[in-house]
Amino acid sequence: MVKKNKVAVIGQGYVGQTLSVGAAEAGYRVVGFDLNSELISNLINCRSFVPGITEAKLNQIIKKGFFLPTDKPELISDSEVIVIAVPTPIDEARNPDLTSVVRACNSINEYVRNPALVISESTSYPGTLRNLIRPIIDKNTNAGFEYAVAPERVDPGNEKWNLHNTTRVISGLTQSATNKAISFYSNFCQNIYRASSPEVAEAAKLLENSFRQVNIALVNEFSSIIASLDISANEVLEAAASKPFGFMKFLPSIGVGGHCIPVDPEYLTYFARSNGVGSPLIDIANKINFERPTHVIKQIEKYLDFKLNGKKIQVVGIAYKPGVEDIRQSPAIELIHKLRNIGASVSWHDPVVKMWLDEESTPLDPSVDLGLIITPHSEIDLSVWKNSKTTVLNLSATSQNLGWPRIL
Repeated sequence: MVKKNKVAVIGQGYVGQTLSVGAAEAGYRVVGFDLNSELISNLINCRSFVPGITEAKLNQIIKKGFFLPTDKPELISDSEVIVIAVPTPIDEARNPDLTSVVRACNSINEYVRNPALVISESTSYPGTLRNLIRPIIDKNTNAGFEYAVAPERVDPGNEKWNLHNTTRVISGLTQSATNKAISFYSNFCQNIYRASSPEVAEAAKLLENSFRQVNIALVNEFSSIIASLDISANEVLEAAASKPFGFMKFLPSIGVGGHCIPVDPEYLTYFARSNGVGSPLIDIANKINFERPTHVIKQIEKYLDFKLNGKKIQVVGIAYKPGVEDIRQSPAIELIHKLRNIGASVSWHDPVVKMWLDEESTPLDPSVDLGLIITPHSEIDLSVWKNSKTTVLNLSATSQNLGWPRIL
């Protein structure tokens, strides 16, 4: 394979690693930069937490010189393409926190002096590329940078949709930047959608996940309504999903987690407020899903006809989705906090996450008063509970029949 231009990917989380490996496999010389020295050390030793990025795959591209993980920012210099793939979380007030984006821009400004194409994959509100990223990088330099956005669409653990077959939305601040970004991504993405402006591309990403937030909130609210009639919400959803048009099936849950659905709609509502526009539908959807763990506790107590105060409870699966170890914004963790706050003794079992704060995953305990299945990883063996008389409820957002009642 002939080595192509040098590419720097700033941020080596789920998004940055996925892009780095994809570009390296396409022949680019990729420098993967991250401030997390432990993460970089793991990558150098061919260990990744990202599903699908195997030791063999990392070993191949690192040994052949196509991928260089590093925590040294000076190594991004002389890159011809620089991709910002850092987290964009929300702060305690649930407002956008672009600290990592600003830090990445400052690093580019400080260490890169040659003309380069800067691409933002980090999710943010419309205008971030034009009004935040470009001014910071262009400050004190005449390097001649060009700018584009290509919002990430990584879904960790998804075996059907990946970097290669998921359409990439791209737009630059200039036609030249757009063309260069499309040329870059076309080497490892099968389908490209050219947006008319970076703001359109940025807004599209927020809409995608706000759509999911609103519809998840709808089915969560619906499940509560229908439960009062002793009707299974899942049966109703199955019936509705038989319609071949005009309906998309979402499943009720204890809330939403991860780096997208709980966060991106907050960026959209922040942008709306900043421009004097209301967003009542998205606001209430955010509220419904954010408060969902509290409501679920009430549903559990009503279904079992006893209070959970003083009960010994074990939660199965604390990651936000099956197959990943990501616990960001995980509603399972929020549920654990709330159960403990009302006086329940709560342990948890998750062989994928293994550690959370100073707590370790505990083996399945058949002696608990109640078992709650939240995230049923394929690695979890539920036979201990199946062979006992343990009271178990399935609260997972999957259609899989695990053999216990679903009350959502």
